[in-house]
Amino acid sequence: MPPVTHTFAFDPTHGHTLDDLLKIGAPTAPAGFDAFWRARKEAADRVPPRPRLGRVVGHHDGHLVQEVSYDTLGGRCSALLALPGEGAARHGFVIGHGYGGRTDTGTDLPLPLPGSAAIFPLAPGLPALGLRPDLPSTPDAHVLHGIGSRETYVLGDCVAGLWGAAAALLELVPSLDGRLGLLGESFGGGIGALALPWDDRFAAARLTVPTFGNHPLRLTLPCTGSGEAVRAHVRTHPEAVEVLAHFDAATAATRVRVPVLAACALFDPAVPPPGQFAIHGALGGPRQLEVLEAGHYAYAGEAEERRRLDRVTGEFFAGWMGRG
Repeated sequence: MPPVTHTFAFDPTHGHTLDDLLKIGAPTAPAGFDAFWRARKEAADRVPPRPRLGRVVGHHDGHLVQEVSYDTLGGRCSALLALPGEGAARHGFVIGHGYGGRTDTGTDLPLPLPGSAAIFPLAPGLPALGLRPDLPSTPDAHVLHGIGSRETYVLGDCVAGLWGAAAALLELVPSLDGRLGLLGESFGGGIGALALPWDDRFAAARLTVPTFGNHPLRLTLPCTGSGEAVRAHVRTHPEAVEVLAHFDAATAATRVRVPVLAACALFDPAVPPPGQFAIHGALGGPRQLEVLEAGHYAYAGEAEERRRLDRVTGEFFAGWMGRG
């Protein structure tokens, strides 16, 4: 059972049992959804990544980690690159981050498969390497930037940042073509779901407590995360709902065909569980579910649950991407 002792003014389970959550899917796609995203992907593909390596920031779990930057739709992006210290990389991963950005170079190591390389893109505007003077850096402001139209909404450039990261990694390590996996958690999970349907370079993915799922439902659920800023904005700018419909991670999930491991929480004050499970329920390809007791919340047993998720993740990617 999810934790029940908390001080929130709302119930972070939103009254849903696991059986309830498993029945939630995606809203109807707005007209032009597929055409919008295909056009963005085609535009992104026309931008050569031109990766440039920067300073070495450390050695973690047998990997050399250094800064890297690359071009993509929306401008130059920054990332961290992890390459095996010994031997050639046999698999590659693009790994997104939560809405707090990324400051810890070792958080996502070890990687799901041994002998792998990874690129950790920083979403435009977010700490620390992604900071830009033209973009807000706090989640509540960032999630509303450019929301006046689907063409200007900042999440579009964040998705392009993942595509560009894949292009940069493949230019740096061409042998990884056909051997890429995608991982994203929270913000990175939602952006990952939006990126997956249009990019055939990814063989499999894991989305952990993903956000941006089923906006019509999400807008009815209080939370402590960026979704609350969106809810407040929509109350005074209802026209934003039309833009949000084009950035619905559950709608995008219906177009995903690659295998996806979804790790969704029963209790989550920041990302309402119904939105997380909507993404899992909508996935259009092979899918696997790991149910977490809680997300964005410290609880007894959290460390053991994370160890299990890491173990399952390794088995999942080994099954779909091989150990070669």
